[in-house]
Amino acid sequence: MNQRAGRMCPADYRYASSAFDRAPDIGVDPLYVVGGLYGNLAALDEVERLAAEEGAQIVFNGDFHWFDAERGWFAEIDARVARHLAIRGNVETEIGRPTDIGAGCGCAYPASVAEDVVRRSNEILIDLRQTAATFPGAAARLAALPMHLVAEVGRARVGIVHGDATELAGWTFAHDALDDPATAAALNAVRCTSRVDVFASTHTCLAVLRDFELRAGRLTIINNGAAGMPNFSGFSFGLVSRIGTTPCPHQPLYGIARDGVHVDALALAYDHTAFLARFLARWPDGSAAHASYFQRITAGADHTIAQAHPQCVAQGP
Repeated sequence: MNQRAGRMCPADYRYASSAFDRAPDIGVDPLYVVGGLYGNLAALDEVERLAAEEGAQIVFNGDFHWFDAERGWFAEIDARVARHLAIRGNVETEIGRPTDIGAGCGCAYPASVAEDVVRRSNEILIDLRQTAATFPGAAARLAALPMHLVAEVGRARVGIVHGDATELAGWTFAHDALDDPATAAALNAVRCTSRVDVFASTHTCLAVLRDFELRAGRLTIINNGAAGMPNFSGFSFGLVSRIGTTPCPHQPLYGIARDGVHVDALALAYDHTAFLARFLARWPDGSAAHASYFQRITAGADHTIAQAHPQCVAQGP
């Protein structure tokens, strides 16, 4: 495989931040943005349960497929996600390509990510693409999903993305990038050209909530990390981003209120035992996904709630 596979950013992943300066695609209240489901059916059960309790609109913002490289598993994820709104992540984009362009998993991993991690992600994508190919039309349906949406929630314009404001697999909404003082100028430009108040992303797989007062206006960025995997050291819950004009009836892990809109990280206490069993049946010790993800699934991510939202004093749900 091309040595740049998994690190390159394909040209068709790119868009201008001004693309968000448009009439809203949807008007919803409340909104659940579900990124990084990764094929976790137990997490999907919990998302749908919580959303149904308050009549929320679910939008999957990419990488809802990943571990489900098994025919029946893939089919169930594909059918259930199709009942809701969705945009494509790098996983769905690369599954959907009619020909392989050498992008591998499409993660566009930065240099800080080890080469063996990149290699294993590329291997997982190959298995997943082969599984999808057994379903006529599945790849084309995934390829036809949009790269981003604009939602109107109360008075807030919400940009729903997989990566960031300019790339499907962009990393500028990662917690370390957002905490770099040099990022402010770029964020100001994004706020000015997009007219977005809140961006909801996922791609980096580590949760973050940041709120910026910029010359162009206030900008809030929430990254839910992963709905389908643990997000913090010592905890087993997934996360979804919930945006609504009323306080969340489910106790948020952390959040902020701005301009009449609540932007919250909602813990997803899915059936961890069921998910782990399904994962191990498909990805036993020695497999690519086991090597990359077993530690996170069983012990949590190397990330803390305070890193996600420094003002938060919560210790978990």
